[in-house]
Amino acid sequence: MEKLVSLCRRRGFLFQSSEIYGGLNGFWDYGPLGVELKRNVKEAWWRDMVSAHDDLATLPGAPSPYEMTGLDCTIIMHPQVWKVSGHFDLFADKMQTCRQCKKLVRADHVADMTRDAEWAQSFAACCFVPKPDGTMSFNSAEAISWAKTRKLGRKLAPGLALVRDPEVTMSWLAEDIENESVTPATLTLPLVLSYMATAQKNETGLQTPCPHCGGDLTEPRDFNLMFESHAGALQSDENKVFLRPETAQGIFVNFKNVIDSSRVKVPVGIAQIGKSFRNEITPRNFTFRSREFEQMEIEFFCHPSQSADWYKFWRDRRMKWWQEIGLAGERLILRDHHADELSHYSTGTADIEYAFPFLPEGEYGELEGIAHRGDFDLRSHMEGKLDPNSCPLEVQKGEDGKPLHKGSGRDLTYRDDITNERFTPHVIEPSAGADRGTLALLCEAYHEDTAPDDKGKEQTRVVMKFHPRIAPIKAAVFPLVKKDGMPEVAQDLYRALKKKFPAFYDEKGAVGRRYRRQDEAGTPYCITVDGQTLQDQTVTMRDRDTLEQVRLKLDDVVAEVERRVTGE
Repeated sequence: MEKLVSLCRRRGFLFQSSEIYGGLNGFWDYGPLGVELKRNVKEAWWRDMVSAHDDLATLPGAPSPYEMTGLDCTIIMHPQVWKVSGHFDLFADKMQTCRQCKKLVRADHVADMTRDAEWAQSFAACCFVPKPDGTMSFNSAEAISWAKTRKLGRKLAPGLALVRDPEVTMSWLAEDIENESVTPATLTLPLVLSYMATAQKNETGLQTPCPHCGGDLTEPRDFNLMFESHAGALQSDENKVFLRPETAQGIFVNFKNVIDSSRVKVPVGIAQIGKSFRNEITPRNFTFRSREFEQMEIEFFCHPSQSADWYKFWRDRRMKWWQEIGLAGERLILRDHHADELSHYSTGTADIEYAFPFLPEGEYGELEGIAHRGDFDLRSHMEGKLDPNSCPLEVQKGEDGKPLHKGSGRDLTYRDDITNERFTPHVIEPSAGADRGTLALLCEAYHEDTAPDDKGKEQTRVVMKFHPRIAPIKAAVFPLVKKDGMPEVAQDLYRALKKKFPAFYDEKGAVGRRYRRQDEAGTPYCITVDGQTLQDQTVTMRDRDTLEQVRLKLDDVVAEVERRVTGE
């Protein structure tokens, strides 16, 4: 992962936001190659899901033909949207604050972050020693030595109680071992670290260590993930608004507008690509968990009797799409949620997950979720915030017996003009992350192999094996040398390619070095104009992955690259 992050910065895929000022945690900028890559992912999604969709045919696995259309909703919406949807009350994570370094961490991330923390790994390496039977035993003397050493405990974990007061802190563990409330066999690393983070066990009980400095964390408390702002000249509760935490609600509140203003009929999918914002407590793992990100989301409205079949269709179709654009390996899985993970109003939810290299072996991170949401969302915006724990669903009431958060009162039901049936559509929601998708494609594309240099000697090369359709640059054009009319021919070819898709012209350095630069950028095809071109009007095309080189007629190059990129 470190090599990939370094490549992304060096070649202009991704930069830390505001880097010259030290950066802003959880925000990322896409560089010249990165912006093309991400645009290609979004454009492929929009074309495949919306603009190129055939609404006259029944696709494999679909119960019937269906229509697709799009929206582009505002980032800031009426505050009541978020109250009715449940985000205002429930969109929160449990947060803990370190009493020493004052940093915030998500309670459900603490264990993993501590396990991966440099100070915890250093502590474990110094203080847990192997026994003849293969198990590990804790050495308290080594722990005190580690805490007092300037380059170890004092540098790595300055907030740890053991570092601040070694003897007193260690005495609590020694006392519990002596009274046999703790035995050597139960002294696992997490338990020992809790003792090491506890200065006054008789007053506070065992403390949870901070992953950053080792200090003790506060008890978990709710932390709302929505960014607040104000619409208007004055900052008051009356004009408080929120940056949207998801794009879905804009589709729900515009459902009636779309139906009434266009000729689309249920079943219909309404798609949107847009920015969302979540005030993550501990953004980490490169762009995987960011505070500003883009979603590619569909709300698919269908008849309740067909919703289970439509759910299966969208689950399988979305998995196939990721495979088609380059995530075809074993690192991509489709995981159906267990029954105890589902809301009672949902008949199914599945996650498309990818084994990102920053995750432990065998673990996967969510790339896209496909959820059967029933009529929960449209009813909420009609009637008021529904209680997700009620069955059947009922509006959640306040202490005064009135709806906790009132709905719009608008009729969001749908009337079938053929059967004259009126019903509240069920919703299937495929929701993908454009940034996570781009990150997964970067991870999947990164390869190291060997290729011959100009002299035929094998050299290690870094190559980004993007699917041609989503590669930032589709083709690069090189004149073999900067003379004999080769640059002029190469430049004309470059201009012809550029009219169709992103292309690159390079005449600097040896051809082998130019190939390496394009391999790192993920360019699938390199075309070289050489001496033979001037004789017979043919050029050499090199394939990035196979390294195969073929001669093509100069006039056929644009069509051949287009054929390979589109697969048509």
